[in-house]
Amino acid sequence: MSISEQTVTRRGVVGGMAGAGAAAALATGTPAVAAVAAPAPAAFLPTDPLLHLLRRATFGPSPSSIAEIRRLGAKAWLDRQLDPSSIADPVADGVLARLPLARLSIDGIRARVAAGTLKQHSWEPMWQLGFAAVARALWSERQVLEVMTDFWSNHLNVTCPSGDVWDSRIDYDSMIRQHALGRFSDLLKASARHPAMLTYLDNRYSTRSAPNENYGRELLELHTVGLAYTEADVKNAARLLTGLTVDRATGRYRYDGAEHGTGAIRVLDFQHANTTATGGEAAALALLDHLAMHPSTARRIVTKLCVRFVADEPPASLITRLVKVYLDNRSAIAPVLRALFGSAEFTASIGAKTRTPYEDLAATVRILGYGPATSGTKFLESLYGMARDAGQAPLSWGPPNGYPDVAAAWDSPSGLLVRWNSHLSIAAGWWPETLVRPASLLTGMVGALPATYGALIEKTAVRLCGIAPTASQTAALAEFYGKTPASPLKANDPAAGWMYPYLMGMLLNSPSFALR
Repeated sequence: MSISEQTVTRRGVVGGMAGAGAAAALATGTPAVAAVAAPAPAAFLPTDPLLHLLRRATFGPSPSSIAEIRRLGAKAWLDRQLDPSSIADPVADGVLARLPLARLSIDGIRARVAAGTLKQHSWEPMWQLGFAAVARALWSERQVLEVMTDFWSNHLNVTCPSGDVWDSRIDYDSMIRQHALGRFSDLLKASARHPAMLTYLDNRYSTRSAPNENYGRELLELHTVGLAYTEADVKNAARLLTGLTVDRATGRYRYDGAEHGTGAIRVLDFQHANTTATGGEAAALALLDHLAMHPSTARRIVTKLCVRFVADEPPASLITRLVKVYLDNRSAIAPVLRALFGSAEFTASIGAKTRTPYEDLAATVRILGYGPATSGTKFLESLYGMARDAGQAPLSWGPPNGYPDVAAAWDSPSGLLVRWNSHLSIAAGWWPETLVRPASLLTGMVGALPATYGALIEKTAVRLCGIAPTASQTAALAEFYGKTPASPLKANDPAAGWMYPYLMGMLLNSPSFALR
């Protein structure tokens, strides 16, 4: 390694003055020392509606997904994504095959414990589930399914890894995945009867003599109607939900009528005689169906979807229309998504969302077009660790409300620095070093060698961010190399060789990439 290479490697694009100045120049379009008014966020993104849909409905555009949506068009692409079983997924399936514990049922985990091949209370299956989430986000062709699985995993959060759900959290993920594009009413009932949720929010220990209010409260406040409840509603919901428990011997869900608290129930505008213990489960499911179709629940779910896909403060007009779609379709989510993505408000929302740390990581690998390592799982552990270091390891949020999805929650200099360092590490192939990159990095990015530094910068920016930099931004980036945009580019120039990842890193550090 030459002296100049060592200097840049030690300082890094992010930490060094050249990198910081170039990144600042890329954000403002002027040298870093100048004070200028910040452009509107939409100015950093292309107006292409197909790229806008990919940025929002996936974990980030990839070269293959861009080609696919241009071939199919938005409607056909979305229709295909909403039917994930029709999509072959060989790359993701191949990686997931290396994580056998991440696919086990409750019975499967307990069978391994009985056979002595897995320790009781082992967290290894849950770690593998976290690694599997990374693999799916990065390489699955079923991107809308993965985004919606992540959405519901936050809405109906059960922290992973977590000790008490050691045998059920994997199965819980499978349940969410099964219902992610179906009806919310079905998902809510499946969650309410799942050992992971019953354990996480203590309903498995709730009895008629000592009702536990944890699940009843979060069912109302977080999962359905929001704050539109009273303490009496919580107490009555908790009593009605007694008997929904977990079998100690098998770890599976069971209804225990002997522990169900009978007697007339009123929760919000729901009423039930609840006269018999044997009918307690049906009464609880009736409450769940009622809550899923409550107008306040419809507004809460729709608002969260609009926050995820449209803006941190979504338009009231869109929410009102989508509430009607939700209720008219009996809580079916696919019609809501179709209406959302086809709305004028969605089209006008370019620049209104910022990627979370986990999405930023996934989008980095996806837009670079890097493939998974050819064997092993260490690269997944590394990627999971990068997300964790940035504050958002998948599925691991501790409280029951799930990870936040607004820019203010992730706005910190330290978090930005972690992202910038990850961009360069991944682009340069330093870590994870086993990701499969093109044999010729430059050719894989822009094709034939451009004639000038300006052309190299512009082509790389369009490839990674979908939009060409302004003239002043291009000049600032060229200055990083001690050149001008008009400077001729030769095959042996460092900018086309060992320094090319620094250009990719600076572009990935830009607002154009940070915006979802």
